[in-house]
Amino acid sequence: MSSLTARTRFSVLDRSRTRAGRPPGEALRDTVRLAREAERLGYHRFWVAEHHGVPGVAGSAPTVLAAAVAGATRTIRVGTGGVMLPNHRPLVVAEQFGVLESLFPGRIDMGLGRSVGFTDGVRRALGRGKDDADRFEEQLAELLGWFAGTSPTGAHARPAEGLSVPPFVLAMGEGALVAARAGLPMVIGDLRDRDRMRRGIDRYREAFRPSPWAPEPYVVVSGTVAVAATPEAARRLLLPEAWSMAYSRTHGTFPPLPSAEEVESRAMTAKERGFHEAGLTGHLAGTEEQVADALETLMEETGAQEVLVTTSTYDRTALYDSYRRLARVVTGAEA
Repeated sequence: MSSLTARTRFSVLDRSRTRAGRPPGEALRDTVRLAREAERLGYHRFWVAEHHGVPGVAGSAPTVLAAAVAGATRTIRVGTGGVMLPNHRPLVVAEQFGVLESLFPGRIDMGLGRSVGFTDGVRRALGRGKDDADRFEEQLAELLGWFAGTSPTGAHARPAEGLSVPPFVLAMGEGALVAARAGLPMVIGDLRDRDRMRRGIDRYREAFRPSPWAPEPYVVVSGTVAVAATPEAARRLLLPEAWSMAYSRTHGTFPPLPSAEEVESRAMTAKERGFHEAGLTGHLAGTEEQVADALETLMEETGAQEVLVTTSTYDRTALYDSYRRLARVVTGAEA
């Protein structure tokens, strides 16, 4: 384990990916079970995501799922990666995190994103349009104001007011500058486009303004890390997600994850094959030694303080094994 890796925190974001032939509720229970394992292995945080109307993702209510995760664990930090603020009223978000922090004091993180619904139908159902993302910075300021008790409405967010729930901004493009101007930690992905990631990190650090939340820039890089006994086994971990992404690019909907065996037996069109192969590139995947070297390079390139691992696959046994192997890489201990 390198000195750079030793100084880096490692955390988990689980997107509650559904699996072909399995009920969506199982994906949520799988998320809670994975959180317990992540805590046992010594990961720093465990976050859950928000998606609406996506067949391949069961996690549509992240604060509800975060409560289940926090209730099933004891020490690991729990949060969202993230709540999509344009989909919600800031007061309600403040109240939800106020309740979480009150129930699980000192363990809750508030990861916030600026995306709106994935499709026109979902956006209409949420009462939102694409341009609502442009109000993210304004909504973020309003949300933080509810915790500080400075809302110009004269109303108060209970029990959020006066509590300190660390906020993070999920940033690509414009989000990096929003995080910098607000003086908040930034989460940036993905690992497949390193140049874009580095540009975002540079913009964030250059524009950062110290705040009560963060006296200096704090960078979390996010992406897939797959670790197995052989490079071939690690690559097979990536197959289900790569195929689902290829399918979404060609059919407009993100499906449940198929097994690696099913992916290998599928006949793909040239277009599907192109997206599928692209989806297999750029991740950190390999043996423990290979991933250790790749992490060292990532830390050197980004100077990030934390890595948020977002690996999804059909085979839960192989996924657990990957997280155990990664824990050995980053702690040097037997997991």
